[in-house]
Amino acid sequence: MRQKKPRPRFPGLKLKDEDRELLRRKAREQLTERAWKRIRVLQMLDKGKTLAATAAAVGSAVPSVRRVGERYLAAGVEVALRDGKRPIPPRKLDARQEAAIVAMVCGPPPEGRARWTIMLIVQECMKRSIVDEIGRETIRVLLKNHALKPWREKNVVRPQDRRGVRRADGQRPRHPGATGRRVGAGRRSR
Repeated sequence: MRQKKPRPRFPGLKLKDEDRELLRRKAREQLTERAWKRIRVLQMLDKGKTLAATAAAVGSAVPSVRRVGERYLAAGVEVALRDGKRPIPPRKLDARQEAAIVAMVCGPPPEGRARWTIMLIVQECMKRSIVDEIGRETIRVLLKNHALKPWREKNVVRPQDRRGVRRADGQRPRHPGATGRRVGAGRRSR
């Protein structure tokens, strides 16, 4: 089991006079809850409160309070009040792979299958060497972004031989247990 490195003790902070005034002015503006909490954290740390006391008073966690204080010490009040950059994960599929998957799904399903399922698409992608490894959620998001629902016949291009069974007059066949009447057609008006 990997042991955590002990964090250095938070040195505490003292706000500059212009920063104190800026925080007082900002506190009077209409703010989001996050911004208000960060302002309050800086003001309380400036008064000498501990990280735990500040976190309890603001309704936050100690690591969050520490981060706000450390960002102030490193880059100033404006950076401490803003959100940090969040990492953007790399794309799992490039455009060529996406196009190949969409083309595969728009075609007929494999032999012995009536329709595409997400897990079937995942297996076929790896079997056809479109991708080395892929998860079902990546496929689900790809299908959603392209508005594809391969499990529904009407949303996918199919060859002519799979058009479905029709009667001689071109109408759809009736269910064997269905009667000729519509539901509600025989009700009397009162």
